[in-house]
Amino acid sequence: MRTSKLRRSIGGAVVMVLLATGTACSHSSGSKKPAGQPAAAAPTSAAPTTPPPSPGADIKGPLDLVILGVDTRVTIPDWEPHSDAIMLLHVEPDLKTAYLYSLPRDLLVKMPAFGKAGFGGGTYKLTEAMSRGSRVPGSKKTNVPQGYELLTRTLSNYTGIKSFQAGAILNFGGLSKLVDKLGGIDMTVDETVKSHHRKPDGSLRPLKSGGGDYTGPQAVYKPGKRHFVGWQAIDYARQRYGLPNGDYDRQRHQRQLVEAILTKALTQNLGGDSAKLQGIIGALGKSLVDVGGRTPLEYAYALRNLTASGITMVGLPGAGVGSGGSYRGEALKSDGKAFLKAVAQDKVAAFLAAHKKLVNH
Repeated sequence: MRTSKLRRSIGGAVVMVLLATGTACSHSSGSKKPAGQPAAAAPTSAAPTTPPPSPGADIKGPLDLVILGVDTRVTIPDWEPHSDAIMLLHVEPDLKTAYLYSLPRDLLVKMPAFGKAGFGGGTYKLTEAMSRGSRVPGSKKTNVPQGYELLTRTLSNYTGIKSFQAGAILNFGGLSKLVDKLGGIDMTVDETVKSHHRKPDGSLRPLKSGGGDYTGPQAVYKPGKRHFVGWQAIDYARQRYGLPNGDYDRQRHQRQLVEAILTKALTQNLGGDSAKLQGIIGALGKSLVDVGGRTPLEYAYALRNLTASGITMVGLPGAGVGSGGSYRGEALKSDGKAFLKAVAQDKVAAFLAAHKKLVNH
């Protein structure tokens, strides 16, 4: 039975950091005597005492989690956030096995009416759910958690997944700081990628006179094993122009980025160094949007046995659709839609055994 009693979302650190470091965080601090308190009296009998369960021990699978890379354009006042990277993680009941997959940012979906934003509903690109849901009627201000709410409602309607138990919302700057705080990450570049946004030294490429596109030398990422600092990792994972399969290649690179972050985080022994753990969380700063729910450490304990090697990367095939000769957005192909149905029915392993071509190797 799906864990419907769980709150639907948590602070963003859990999925991107604490989810990865669950093994290291498996020891609960609740059993330690708080500093400054007198020692407990000796027990009157030799009967063993049972320690209280660790926070998060009651969290059961399966779980469906959301990881969003949001373009907030923090340098532009009141910029409406767009969810440029939309990844979902399905965790099996054993909490040791999971599947990470992406949905195209331009996926055409039906969005429900959303009174908080004065939105009447309709068919739009999935990336627009965050922006349309974040609007505050009568104000130019935006409300990102509100946008997240419309996005998850839209995702539930499209995928058939009844609820999402946790969500992480991070912007490009926060992810870059996270990678740097981890000491960089190692990735295997699988195709030549030219940056649309950065010069080889990491500085931003200027817009052409009159706007429209960027100009100047480009950072280029060649195939092979690479060690990336923050800006390089994020820049590589956000490119889609010039790639053979456009956004579908970018989705794969974004899943590779998540895997690399999880792999590096597992080597940091964050659970044994609370100061380092807090530093990692602090590196995300204002890039995290707290959308309520269980604490990160509770999920870290629940997912203590989930490692990067236990996560299968899945690519969902899709194609562009149009009307009257103009591009409208993307639509998943039959195999992609069938995978989502398998997720909603908790039958992912059996489905992928029969559809191995969807698994990224």
